[in-house]
Amino acid sequence: MSSGAARPETSGWNRRRFIGVLAGAATTAAAVSAMPEPLASAASPARRPRRQRPLYLGTYTSQQGGGPGIGIATYDEESGRITGSGTILGVPDPSYLALHPNGRTLYAVDEREQGGVSAVALSPDGAHCVLGTRDTGGAGPCHLSVHPGGRWLLSANYGSGSVSVHPVEPSGGLGERTDLVAHTSPPPGPGQDGPHAHQFSTAPDGRHLLAVDLGNDTVYTYRLDEKAGKLSRVSDARVKPGAGPRHLTFHPAGRFAYLANEVDNTAVVCAYDAKSGRLTPGEPQSTGTGAGTSYPAQFVVTRDGAFAYLANRGHNSLTRYAVEEDGARLRLLDTVPVEGDFPRHIALSPSGRLLFAANQKSGSVSVFKVDGKNGELRLAGEPFAAPMAVCALPL
Repeated sequence: MSSGAARPETSGWNRRRFIGVLAGAATTAAAVSAMPEPLASAASPARRPRRQRPLYLGTYTSQQGGGPGIGIATYDEESGRITGSGTILGVPDPSYLALHPNGRTLYAVDEREQGGVSAVALSPDGAHCVLGTRDTGGAGPCHLSVHPGGRWLLSANYGSGSVSVHPVEPSGGLGERTDLVAHTSPPPGPGQDGPHAHQFSTAPDGRHLLAVDLGNDTVYTYRLDEKAGKLSRVSDARVKPGAGPRHLTFHPAGRFAYLANEVDNTAVVCAYDAKSGRLTPGEPQSTGTGAGTSYPAQFVVTRDGAFAYLANRGHNSLTRYAVEEDGARLRLLDTVPVEGDFPRHIALSPSGRLLFAANQKSGSVSVFKVDGKNGELRLAGEPFAAPMAVCALPL
């Protein structure tokens, strides 16, 4: 997303959004032209593999080589094969997706200068309906999540360095924004033009919200007033100046979390105190990708907490770590080629048996089978062509 952040430029949001678009245009265009529709048409019911599950794909609609909306597909739990089935139109630049806990509503950021968040009612028969869009109050929202209670939507505005809260209505639609908090301190890190909120989500304890800000090299802890939808700042966790923290993922036990630092190409194990909400970063460690920066994007952790994977966009790889000492230690095992270009987002299937990588520049989604015993990744067939894939949400 913000892989050029270490270079002084005038617009951090534009840099985050458009990095690599021109470099990958030819590859992406080839992937798009190979498909008669935005996503390959679904196979006939008689030929569909068994154990089909839903998959939604985020993209950019305003960029050459991007898609027209949220991609709809299915995947086979056994083989990992993806089958496209259409597109949800009417949501501009849906670069990040999240599902309501009840499974009936999908949410997407509208990553534009005047940022928005959209709600889509999901229907078993595929007649999905866009319920509407609300203004986030900031520029370039790039991440959103639903509070565990299902009553609040949280979003991060990258361009303006702020976080927003919206109420979720009984229909799944969104009400008017109840809070907007800008990250005005500490000052931006080296090479940054201002704060750049990159993630806003709820800690496993459910009482604290964590906002990762790449521009300020800080992870902010908030409390949410669940009646009024208002935020109160609890504490800050600062990492090394110029690290560029991008995405935080918790170990299932909830006592440790893993932070991907985009700019200085490091990973950090953070201790977390659920009582106070305080996050304590440890020492930076290697991503296994060698010298320079490979723009690490995010971690995912297996359900049993035994292994963690890190997406490296510049290196086009996934780093595999063994998780040790009840989550307190990451031991680097290896890196695996992603068989795509610029893996912007990765996700594990609910079963944990498959890992999906959305490759922005190559316009593809790679699927890996996950070995439950040793955490090894094995590519499950050829990557699936999807226009400028920047988010994969398997259900």
